[in-house]
Amino acid sequence: MNYEMMKYVLMSICKIEGLLLLIPVFVSVIYKEYQIAGKMAIVAIAFALIGMVFTRKKPRKIDIFAKDGLIIVGITWIIFSIIGAIPFYVTGSIPSFIDAFFETVSGFTTTGSTILTDIESLSKGILFWRAFTHWIGGMGVLVFVMAIIPLAGRNSMSIMKAEVPGPTVDKLVPKAKQTAKLLYIIYIGLTGLEVVLLMIGKMPLYDSVVHAFATAGTGGFSIKSASVGYYQSAYIDWVVTIFMVLFGINFNLFYLAILNKFNRIARSEELRVYLAIIVVSTLLISINVYSMYNSISDSIRYSAFQVASIITTTGFMNTDFNLWPQFSKSILLILMIVGACAGSTGGGVKVSRIIIIAKHMRIELKKIIHPRSVSNVKVDGKIVENNVIRSVSGYIMIYFMLILFSFLLISINGFDFETSITSVITCINNVGPGLGSLVGPIGSFSMFSDFSKIVLSIDMLLGRLEIFPILILFSPRIYKRRF
Repeated sequence: MNYEMMKYVLMSICKIEGLLLLIPVFVSVIYKEYQIAGKMAIVAIAFALIGMVFTRKKPRKIDIFAKDGLIIVGITWIIFSIIGAIPFYVTGSIPSFIDAFFETVSGFTTTGSTILTDIESLSKGILFWRAFTHWIGGMGVLVFVMAIIPLAGRNSMSIMKAEVPGPTVDKLVPKAKQTAKLLYIIYIGLTGLEVVLLMIGKMPLYDSVVHAFATAGTGGFSIKSASVGYYQSAYIDWVVTIFMVLFGINFNLFYLAILNKFNRIARSEELRVYLAIIVVSTLLISINVYSMYNSISDSIRYSAFQVASIITTTGFMNTDFNLWPQFSKSILLILMIVGACAGSTGGGVKVSRIIIIAKHMRIELKKIIHPRSVSNVKVDGKIVENNVIRSVSGYIMIYFMLILFSFLLISINGFDFETSITSVITCINNVGPGLGSLVGPIGSFSMFSDFSKIVLSIDMLLGRLEIFPILILFSPRIYKRRF
């Protein structure tokens, strides 16, 4: 293991986070929150200086191997969350450090679950930092760092493979650093476009930027307790709906669109299935909730918004879907698990994995009837290798085992079944709200014990990093193996 390079990367992360913290400091100054700005500035400068001291000299050996990449990613997200929690704590915005850590992990992992019960009482600078964690975490903390500092190393794609959600990660261009930059150019462009469109809908600039951050990262932290529903605007609802769907798409497809390769986009099976799930779910829920709104346009608007919010794991709300019929809530629960596309900022199991498993199951059923038949799983016309199928199968098995284990630990709180199981599902899938009166769209996670908040924080990290980088941190034997 290249410990020297690992230390360099981790200290670079520390430096970058310190510098990023200066942005909400500037926001606080604009809104004359000088006391808040001063406390955040001390934290920002301290960590920026620490990072600069330890990154003055670049390591002699800069290669990062697969194991190094997994361990770096796991440690980075924990360190980033701890540092990110300090501004909440030192400013008194969140008096408990466990609560501050939970909120920060929820931000960086783009989950959107919150312990806050009075969001509007927080300062502008703190609320900006809270939403900014979504934007940073959406594309990935380390992908962000790779885009702006020179992490060469011939195996630096190992970091991106551990960082970007989905069963596979493809290079857009020959170098990982260039790929990271391209991803962020697309990311920034879409975020900026959403800000402009929200402002056209008469949403204030500050509100537009914060909600665009939360949409881009598919996180869902709003500056209003009523979330997007606060604005009571059909135009804003549809703008946010469209951008939630866009940020749930594999970013490779946006790159292909820039190159005018729309025929390759049209061949994307994952995109077609993803859009089909959204359309079908919206229609089913619209029919089911029509009697609650007595308006076709309103039932479609609210249904489309919540379907997009849940499948992309954004977690915004424009209505209290906990009041919907059980059929509609069951669809939303399924969408929590399905999640968005691989290579997007969304969470969940991912549509690509669902496709692969469904096709693999069909082939296995066919073999029961025709034992000698030979069939291959194909996606986009290409044969999926057996190691990818094994990886996907293993991931889903571990995924459900973690849900059951976490549910067992959370049940110690003594809450009802719906609250306990959906709190775990929403956290491990990075969705945000669960079901039930306690953790539903108008609830919060404040009533959970500190132990449960730590468990759910780990679930959020497991979900965002797709399990393995976090599990490896707790596997001492892995450190001795060379791979």
